[in-house]
Amino acid sequence: MNDVLGQSEIDALLGAVTDDAAPLDQADAQSPPDLLSAEQFRDPTIEIRPYDFKRPERVSKDQIRALQALHDTFARNFGASMSGFLRTIVEVNTSSIEQLTYGEFIQGLPNPTCFNLLDCEPLEGQMCLELSPLIVYPIIDRLLGGSSADLFIPPRPLTKIESRLVTKITDRAQANLTEAWAGVMPINFQLAETESSPQLVQIVPPNEVVVVVGFEMKMGDRAGTMSLCIPFNLIEPIIDDLANQGWDAYNRGKRDQRIQSRIVEKLGKAPLNAAAVLAETAITVDDLLNLEPGDLIMTDKPDASPLVFTIEGKRKFIGHLGQIKGKRAMQVQRPITEHDRV
Repeated sequence: MNDVLGQSEIDALLGAVTDDAAPLDQADAQSPPDLLSAEQFRDPTIEIRPYDFKRPERVSKDQIRALQALHDTFARNFGASMSGFLRTIVEVNTSSIEQLTYGEFIQGLPNPTCFNLLDCEPLEGQMCLELSPLIVYPIIDRLLGGSSADLFIPPRPLTKIESRLVTKITDRAQANLTEAWAGVMPINFQLAETESSPQLVQIVPPNEVVVVVGFEMKMGDRAGTMSLCIPFNLIEPIIDDLANQGWDAYNRGKRDQRIQSRIVEKLGKAPLNAAAVLAETAITVDDLLNLEPGDLIMTDKPDASPLVFTIEGKRKFIGHLGQIKGKRAMQVQRPITEHDRV
């Protein structure tokens, strides 16, 4: 079979292409092209952003800002908790928050390190809390009574005793994480496992997107880092609640004002017992037992001295005794202050 086209066949094909090209060109002139031409690609007015399919941006900027605000609160509370525990000032600050793949996160960690896996019930999955040896060993040294002035950071995994001491750090981190995430969803963080080699732990596939929150910890002249790795598939069911957290807090403030005004309105109709204390004195038990109708009880208070006006037994106002339309009355002058001797 001859596969070579003759000249007549080639001319026929070119003629068919030329006849079909006119309507296609007219259709293209009416609708804008989907792809950029070479001239449009070089146009400085058109913004072109590179997109890496290996690292898709699955968390929006609003959700990233919400995560940062949430973990800023965690950093403050965790720093205060560690300061009270270690009896020294410990500063914890949020240094960065970014989207990476899990493989990139693991490759950026030292080996060995303190790698902790946290269960996040009721969410399905685990988070990773990594503590740098640069800050872990100074904390252990202080717990054992050292000054960590000339402390050497050994390039080895933690011993069993050291791992037991590190749990005192992770326990406080879990409690503060639970408190920080309570505004989004009640999550019970529990330590599931501790490893020294991050490469041995695969909680998600290496190409899975994770959000890594970086913290900086300072204790005296010692400093180190702490990283919290949050897989996207873990927080995907509640990711929309993160961006709405700020608006919910704003609306919650408005609701609180309405509720407060409603409570004040209802309490305004509540009855209270009010009384004016004319005078006070002290008597013996024998005099109290022998009291009879018509007896007089003498006091040292002059009749022109101010009276105390009480509400539900609490002293609130000072006034004077008077009379209106044949009835005894009290004229309120001013509230009682802490300097009044009444």
